[in-house]
Amino acid sequence: MTESGNPSQPANVNEYNASHIQVLKGLEAIRRRPGMYIGSTSERGLHQMVFEVVTYAVDEHLAGHADTIDVTITPDGAIRVADNGRGLPVQVEESTGMSALERELTELSFGTKPHSGYGVSGGISGLGLCVVNALSSRLTVEVHRDGHRWTQAYEKGTPLTPLTRHEETGNHGTAITFMPDAVIFETTHYSFATLSQRLQELAFLNDGLAISLTDERPERPARYHHTDGLRAYVAHLNPYPPSLVHSPAIAIESENQDETISVQVAMQWNTWSPGEFRSFANSTRTHEGGAHEQGFRTALTDLINEYARRQRHLRANDKDITAEAIHEGLTAVVSVKLARPVFEGATRTKLSNPEADTYVQEAVHEHLTDWLDHHPDEAAAITRHILNASI
Repeated sequence: MTESGNPSQPANVNEYNASHIQVLKGLEAIRRRPGMYIGSTSERGLHQMVFEVVTYAVDEHLAGHADTIDVTITPDGAIRVADNGRGLPVQVEESTGMSALERELTELSFGTKPHSGYGVSGGISGLGLCVVNALSSRLTVEVHRDGHRWTQAYEKGTPLTPLTRHEETGNHGTAITFMPDAVIFETTHYSFATLSQRLQELAFLNDGLAISLTDERPERPARYHHTDGLRAYVAHLNPYPPSLVHSPAIAIESENQDETISVQVAMQWNTWSPGEFRSFANSTRTHEGGAHEQGFRTALTDLINEYARRQRHLRANDKDITAEAIHEGLTAVVSVKLARPVFEGATRTKLSNPEADTYVQEAVHEHLTDWLDHHPDEAAAITRHILNASI
């Protein structure tokens, strides 16, 4: 028999039982493991809180119900996001006795966007408002819909007040004000520059959407509204007109018959930079690329070589132009919107939907080939630039 205390003695299995299993439920799980939902508790995660709320307003725009989003950093450092969409639903469900608004803000299972009535939605986790509410020391929501103004206050995700109906109004929309919990985040100081860059990006990616940012710490307003979409985005990234190989930027837009995937592309070659590529899925920056980026690169390499051979810039025994030469000096933005995006990677910013690869290839090949055929002078300039880069 092994003596007690001997390292070789088997552990007493009765010391590990069901009482040692801890199951985190609802908002408790979010507060205990915030990095799983917003990426980190650093400055990056702090700003992601804002973007998750803004995403819901952008979803209202994509659904055709909002054209304005106002973001404000209040004097005490809180964030207010207001839109002129339909307003979060306030109806009380008989089965739970809770309003749809409260369930959206407090329940993980209900907060997921497939249940929210949007065909396309952004954000990292798809839980948006529920996560922001759980990670805020306080949050208030103000809704204008159904002919009245409605309000409710929360603390760390728990309702402090019932949903309250106020005066009549003909307005519509949602305003959410929240203070990130200093116990959870490493810092609660927002960077105007970081917010400004992302909000301008969203305005580029969503035609017809006006987004404003006001900093009341002191006041420093900014407003973004781009009617030319991704073409304006590329012009913003290519600030030196004399260096442009062609102008304006090439713009491509396509949507499949089932309306389950759409793609927008803007691209322009220049002589001053090695090139810059930015890709997005449902307005979320895909820093690690993915299927849509692969589809674009594959289509571009194939069709440029096809065009060069068709125009006899390449002879039959010449090698294909490399992808590196084709991308030299190219500034491009690719944005796809899908009904069910699948993200992977360390930061969940790599798109893995195979249909995105296939559809982007088809759309770019068809529309860019047509553009080159109808713009022979610009096409010749682009081809010369690429051939020079391949030498």
